[in-house]
Formats: sequence, structure tokens, C-alpha cells
Amino acid sequence: MRSTLDDNRPIFQQIREMIEEDIVEGVLQEGEKAPSTNQLVAYYKINPSTVLKGVNELVDEGILFKKRGVGMFVAVGARGKLIDQRKQNFKEEFVWRMLEEANKLGIAQQDIEKMMTELKGRNNDD
Repeated sequence: MRSTLDDNRPIFQQIREMIEEDIVEGVLQEGEKAPSTNQLVAYYKINPSTVLKGVNELVDEGILFKKRGVGMFVAVGARGKLIDQRKQNFKEEFVWRMLEEANKLGIAQQDIEKMMTELKGRNNDD
């Protein structure tokens, strides 16, 4: 869990994103118990309704499921589903914008690929 929340974004969204991130990174495995509403409320000192809104969105999408009287658990296939969503968002948000800008600047596809290879090599040197 993050140590603090961002005041400029809806808290329920941040709670949702933290749980998603833990699933994608493998901190939370399929079938494993997710942090309880009470844990999140106590840790962040926030309203239980706010936590529930974020958690319930994940339940509605099949990322988490409820075991009555026990808590919330990570659904089978949740990690794959989240990764697929992120790939689609990456394509729409970053790749599309990059291609639009490349077209405006007259940058050929092979030049884009070369730039990406150079940057990836630089990233691997770290």
C-alpha cells in the first residue's frame, strides 16, 4: 500500500488502482485475500463508503470476489484481465499519440523503431 493518498484525485479510484497494481505486480495472487475494507479505512483514515466504492468496482469487473463473512479475494484470471486492459490503454494513450506526432513531424516507422531500440538499450544499462 502507498503511504499517502493524492488529494487531487478521487480516493476511491486510488484505492482501486492500488489493489490493481498489487495484483499486476504479483503482490496479491489469484485466490488470495485482498486488504479488507476495515484495514484500508484504518490505515488511510477514510470513509468506509469511499473504500467500498473502489472495491465494488473491482468486484463488478470480476477482478475481486466476495466470500460472505470472510472478505474479498482476487479472482482467477484477474491479473491477465488487468494486464490486457493496461495494454489496450497503453496503445490508446501512448502509442496512438506517438504515431500522430510522428506523422506530423514526418518521422518514418523505421526511425521510430530505431529510437525505441536506442531508448530500450539505454534503459537496460541502468
